[in-house]
Amino acid sequence: MTSMTIDALGTAADARSDEVESLRRLPDDLAAGLRSLGFGRAMAPVEVGGGEWPVADLADRLERLAWYDGATAWCAMIAGTTSLVAGSLRHEWAEAIYGTADAHTGGFAAPVGTATATEGGLVVDGRWQWGSGTHHCNWIGGGCRVVDADGAPAPLPDGTVAPFVFFAADEVELVDTWHVSGLRGTGSGDYVVRSVEVPSGRWAQIGSTPVVDRTLYRFSFLGALAVGIGAVALGLARRASDELVAMAGGKRPQGSSKTLAERAVVQDAIARADAGRRAARLLLDRTVADAWAVAERGGALDAPSRIALRQAATHATQTAAEAVDACYHAGGGTAVYSSSPLQRVFRDVHVATQHAMVAPRTMEVVGRSRLGLPTDVRQL
Repeated sequence: MTSMTIDALGTAADARSDEVESLRRLPDDLAAGLRSLGFGRAMAPVEVGGGEWPVADLADRLERLAWYDGATAWCAMIAGTTSLVAGSLRHEWAEAIYGTADAHTGGFAAPVGTATATEGGLVVDGRWQWGSGTHHCNWIGGGCRVVDADGAPAPLPDGTVAPFVFFAADEVELVDTWHVSGLRGTGSGDYVVRSVEVPSGRWAQIGSTPVVDRTLYRFSFLGALAVGIGAVALGLARRASDELVAMAGGKRPQGSSKTLAERAVVQDAIARADAGRRAARLLLDRTVADAWAVAERGGALDAPSRIALRQAATHATQTAAEAVDACYHAGGGTAVYSSSPLQRVFRDVHVATQHAMVAPRTMEVVGRSRLGLPTDVRQL
């Protein structure tokens, strides 16, 4: 890959999709391609060599990459959004974790691990799921609850209750649990740490006041993550649409004199799929732009902006899945063969819909707010 562009990396990943799925993680050279394109430090501050990409730029690049291969784009999304945490780290740790060109981080933010305070920092134990791309990370994060010796909540002196803690790769055990239907190449297995001593400050409280006070770091971390998932799903939907169009002109269903393209039901399916995907992308773009404008004015992103981001990202992901379904069904029997990208896209997008950031229940929170009911938006 001498000329590294998103299209060059995507073309390589697409051509090697069988290898990626069989390996159940990205090959080392494809992961290196993500780093060379800047995804490993995409949202880290410029002071430590990061790209400090606006959220809209990350979404654009993820959608383009997902058209070629969902697993590669998913790993890019995890690496890129995790690097946003750098804006909430003390400078010395942001520099240590993101200060080199080969920086590549990932992890699971939900506080399922436990951390106990010591004189020098924290001692952490935990097992997390969904460790996308962890095989290629040099630092891996995990959300924790700070507890005392009896397991009761014990906030740190600065009020931290649920830090996202970074571990060096050699402090983490990767567990081979990723045997799944779609996004097989993401390597999203479990990972474990046992009594790992973490020095003071090698963590960040997601949602707290960032260390770097600029627009990107006032944006919602969870909102950016949800937008990234939506962008990957929209890229998959665009690929499904293009595959159906490429197939439809030359395929005649058994017993029919008409090609797929000449069948009214297929014409309706492609039109609706394209309209739904494009409308969802426009809503996502507009919502990100509106939230960005709020962050530019200063202060943490307000509740209406966070609600709108999750609504738009969830809608984009679910609408993308509906568009893929329409194209898959319109493709007929051809779509079930492993030689057809439609079956891979179908499997990938339906795994993406299961992510907690864009799960259907997200809409319940949005609906409560819209109906004027008391709504807890802390997890948005």
